[in-house]
Parts: sequence; C-alpha cells; structure tokens
Amino acid sequence: MKSSVVGVLKRIRVMFIPYLVILAACLAFSALYTRTQIYFEINSWHFAFGDTFFALWTNMGDGITCVIIALLLLIINYRWGFLMATTYVLTSLIAQSLKFMFEAPRPVIYFKDQASRMYLVKGVEMLETHSFPSGHSVSAFAMAVVLTYITPKKGWGILFLFTALLTAYSRVYLSEHFFEDVTAGSALGVFVTVFWIRWIDSKPFLHSKKWDRGLLDRSKNQ
Repeated sequence: MKSSVVGVLKRIRVMFIPYLVILAACLAFSALYTRTQIYFEINSWHFAFGDTFFALWTNMGDGITCVIIALLLLIINYRWGFLMATTYVLTSLIAQSLKFMFEAPRPVIYFKDQASRMYLVKGVEMLETHSFPSGHSVSAFAMAVVLTYITPKKGWGILFLFTALLTAYSRVYLSEHFFEDVTAGSALGVFVTVFWIRWIDSKPFLHSKKWDRGLLDRSKNQ
C-alpha cells in the first residue's frame, strides 16, 4: 500500500493545522520573551485545583500510559497497536538521545539562585537534569498523531490535540521543564511520527487480513 507524507497529513489535518498555528505562536512567543520571563510568568499562574489536576494529568505523557494505550489498541486492531508501540519506541529513543546530548539543567537547577521566587507544587518530585526536550511532550503529541491517524472519526483529533497540549503545559506548570523544552518536544513528537507513519504504514504486511483484527477477534474465534 503506497503512502506519502501529504497523505498522512491529510488524514490528521483536523489536528495538524491547529497545531501548526499553535506552534507558530509558541515560536513567536519564545522569540519575543526570554526563558526567565516566560518561566516566571507561567510559574505565577498557580491555583489549588491546578496543582492537583496537572500533577495527575502530566502522567498522560508517561511511558506507562503509552504502553497501556498500545496494548488497548492491540485488543481492537493489531495494526493500530503496532503503529502506536513502534511510534512510542522510536520517538522515545530520539528524545532520550537528545536529552543526553544536550545535558540541559531543569528549572530547579537553572534558577537555584532564585529559588525563593519559584513556586513548586507539593508532592511533585523535582528532576534536575536532561531537560531538553520534554519527553512527556514528545510522547503526548506522538500519541495524538497516531490516534488521529487511525480513528475513523477525525473530529476526535481536536480532543487528542487538546490532551497533548495540556500534558505539555503541565510540564512547565510543575516546573519540570522550560517552555522551549515542551515546544521542541511537541514538534519532535508530531513530525517524527508523521514521517514514521508514512514509511511503516506503507508496508503491505500491515494491511493484510491477519493484521486487520485484534486480540478480541481472536478470542471470539476460539
């Protein structure tokens, strides 16, 4: 089955076009303001419900969540589960490689001389190294692309995008990352996934009958 980048983008356009607008806005924001200005502005927007909500919501970009979603998709359709699992592995490997390449400090280390100005959410473990890019943002946006690509109802893409945006924002809200970390993570998650899907989903074996079923179908036939 032939595939192209344009073909993939057409299938995810309901989330991709709004994402491009948001990405452009984020890049403009980063160009207009310094890292310190952006961090402390967002850091000043804390409230009780947000502390609880974002401390929980940030797990949407966790590796365990990605694995669970991939397993759930396997129950429905092997191809869907395969696309999700391989996308997670590929994007995670790239993200982790970049983290160790840059060795960037996290906010609690970068702003250690201004610690009194920082608001830290109680109960959240503060990481210190490997800040760039945000791995949670990479995974969240990669999942959003895959889910939008495979779902028959493309309108769900807006919800998937919103979920990923909240996950990325949670990383800055919780002082785990800088604004540019999550911006870069989102771009990495989206564009690497698009090119990966274009390549892997063009393979004929993924479109055979045995891949167009899931574990649930198999159990019914036994």
